[in-house]
Amino acid sequence: MSPQPPVYLVDDDEAVRDALSLLLRTYGIEVESFAEPCAFLTGLDRRKPGCILLDLRMPAISGLQMQERLLARGCNWPVILVTGHGDVHACRRAFKAGAVDFLTKPVDEQALIEALHAAFRALQSSRERAEAQALLARLTEREREVLDMISRGWSTKEIAGALGISPRTVDTHRANLAEKLGTTSVAEFVRLALARDERGGTAP
Repeated sequence: MSPQPPVYLVDDDEAVRDALSLLLRTYGIEVESFAEPCAFLTGLDRRKPGCILLDLRMPAISGLQMQERLLARGCNWPVILVTGHGDVHACRRAFKAGAVDFLTKPVDEQALIEALHAAFRALQSSRERAEAQALLARLTEREREVLDMISRGWSTKEIAGALGISPRTVDTHRANLAEKLGTTSVAEFVRLALARDERGGTAP
């Protein structure tokens, strides 16, 4: 992924912050650390989307509480929870709230790096879905119908027959799709249609 997203490390233990920051920087990962959740939440709107590496047990706000606050603010950046006192209940709550992984201290280096790469992939997928939604929002309802049919492999003649319009009109809709979506690739049409369906759309 280029450029690689940053990692936001939130842990009240200074030694842990220093050790994990050093480790991640040796992998070329950009890290910004915070001693407590409020410091991170205060400037959330100004930060680049990234992965949040979050301690479970902190004095004022726990990692699970911070995860809930992030969701309440509409922030769905991938979260990895780290704890020295994990339990099954906390793990279940973390995953139900959308955590990518739940690691125990001392953190295994390979497990952490693998979890972060999974988080980066999740963030990229989320970004691509948001971009697809922005493009699809520009389409008319009829253009969305044509897009769905193209993505299913229907020919111009088949689309025209299903919609009760002329093949020339279908071609006009295809030209409009190409202009609005910035592509004539059927594969890209399929990807965009699938992105729409992942967000709760329905095909005709």
